[in-house]
Amino acid sequence: MIEMKRYFAAAFMCTVFAFMIFAPMASAAPELTLRFAGQLPPDHPATGYMNSIAKEIGERTSGRIEVKVYPANQLGDYGLVHQELIKGTIDMAMISVPGDIDPRMNFVYINDYATDYATLEQVFKTGGWAYRKMDELNQALGVKFLGFNVEGFIGLASTKALVEPLNPKVDKGVLCRVPNMQAYQLPAEAMGYRIMTIPYSDLYTSLQTGVVDAVDGLPPAAAYSILKDVMKYWYQLNYSIEVEPYFISMKTWNKLKPADQAIVAEVVAKYAEASVPKAKDEDERYMKLMEESGIKVFRYTQAELLDLQKAVAETWPALSNTMTKEFMDEFVKELGPK
Repeated sequence: MIEMKRYFAAAFMCTVFAFMIFAPMASAAPELTLRFAGQLPPDHPATGYMNSIAKEIGERTSGRIEVKVYPANQLGDYGLVHQELIKGTIDMAMISVPGDIDPRMNFVYINDYATDYATLEQVFKTGGWAYRKMDELNQALGVKFLGFNVEGFIGLASTKALVEPLNPKVDKGVLCRVPNMQAYQLPAEAMGYRIMTIPYSDLYTSLQTGVVDAVDGLPPAAAYSILKDVMKYWYQLNYSIEVEPYFISMKTWNKLKPADQAIVAEVVAKYAEASVPKAKDEDERYMKLMEESGIKVFRYTQAELLDLQKAVAETWPALSNTMTKEFMDEFVKELGPK
């Protein structure tokens, strides 16, 4: 009995000793903790990509780099987050493109340069013109571009039925929220909407309280995730694309060892490229969820949308006022009709 007690006592001391040795190793703090800002709800697929990226970076750096995800505008809306990326006070982000500093960055939202899913894959491929141009414009500001998260084609969420939604010559009978950028404002007016600019973070309350009747600039996934409790109608108009770039502050990028830079770039690129082929399935999946929630969904063929697309394309020349003629000429050469 005494020997048994001595055995258990010895075993206990060995366990305590082992814990004292290895516990500090297991709980060692990471060398670098990165704040990763997002704008979409926690249950949105894009936020899921962010969480997967954070996990994989941690695993591939053996815990030396920790990435903490902050979804749902927790660190501010996309305009503020981009400014913080420039300053280096936020490390990474997957956000809408802010055009307040350089309106040319809004080229991804120019309407109707891509109207089908096959074209999306070519436009947003790693190393393509859109990729190179987004990186060039952001590096000039102190932000590195890492890839595009392509959600899909946008539509319009409304609490009221639209008047002749496919006829651009008719007032639609609603006051519509649009993003604060000409690439959305001009096309919305060309399609017959009265418009108001409202911050992304205020979409739900503005629709709920009747400040606006409709919300523009969202694909089905974001509309369902953010507005499903207040929207009654969804019109899949396919006249623009919802895409969020992955960014990293150059100040943060320069802190990383070359091997870690390669890991971060590879991990983000993998999820960015995976988003494109999923866009079509995600659009349809969330429209079905809308229907199951009692929302009236309208889908249209390419032929039915043609009049809207023509009206939207006629607004392109006016974008030279903010994006410069030189840039728009390059855009049309690279992404315009062939």
